[in-house]
Parts: sequence; structure tokens; C-alpha cells
Amino acid sequence: MYAVYLEVDTPVRYPEDATVNGQEDESGDLMPFLVNGHWRPRIRLADGKVMDWPPSVVAEVHYKVSDAGEYWLQNADGVRVARWRGYYVPDAFLCHGDQGFGDYIIFRVGGDGCIDGYRRPVVDASEWEPMADIIAAGERALADLRRGVRPTEP
Repeated sequence: MYAVYLEVDTPVRYPEDATVNGQEDESGDLMPFLVNGHWRPRIRLADGKVMDWPPSVVAEVHYKVSDAGEYWLQNADGVRVARWRGYYVPDAFLCHGDQGFGDYIIFRVGGDGCIDGYRRPVVDASEWEPMADIIAAGERALADLRRGVRPTEP
């Protein structure tokens, strides 16, 4: 499976467990990509660069996720190609420098936007659900709508 980026969308329980430029993020308004209680960065797999990270911002990320995050692999164009099958945090992708035990995202982002101590994870295709099936289902539903067939209520 070919992937260039990891897209993260996870609720953050305790934003104060992270620091940004040495300051505790008590209200969750300091961390880049933390919006409405969800952290949504995109990480380049080759080198651990957090894309569009603000220059000179240093962060210690330590987020408890507790089986609530969603993670996608993206191709070079930013198109989702697979979704993480598991309920836990994919540690090999989101824990660098410490162990998250499937419940935490833990790493440090330097002022250059790169994750300190990053080691490129191996993408095991069996751990990722290809988006092709979801796309095909959406295309079938769209074709039905064009023919005037409305979806049935659940």
C-alpha cells in the first residue's frame, strides 16, 4: 500500500497534558491543529514532518485518546487511501520517544515541524482498510440518486 501522509483526527481529553513553547496548553488554544477539541495534524511518513507546522513552535504532545481517534493514510495528493482498522492509537506512527500503549499520542515536535526521534513506521496493509470499498459504495449510491432511487431510511 502506497502512502505519503498520515492524517489524524482525534478528540483530546486533556489538552493541559501538552506544552507549546514550554507553556502548558491549559485551555487547548496553543497547540497547532487543535480545533473544537479535536487534534487534526497531517504527518509526512518519510521523515515525520508535521505539515504546515508554524515556524519556531515547539510542542510536547501527550494526548490521551482512549479508542476515539481516527487515522488515515493519504497519497501524495492528500487523498485518503486507507483507514486504520484498530480502535487504539497506531503507536508505531504516533509514539516517538515513549510508549503510548494504544491510548496516548506521545512525541515532541521541534521548531522545524519535525518529530524528534522519528522512525518511519512500516505500513502493514492488514492493519489498514482500503478506501476503495467505501468509494465504490459511494459511487453506487450516487448512481442510484441520479436514477431517482432514494436511499431507504434505516
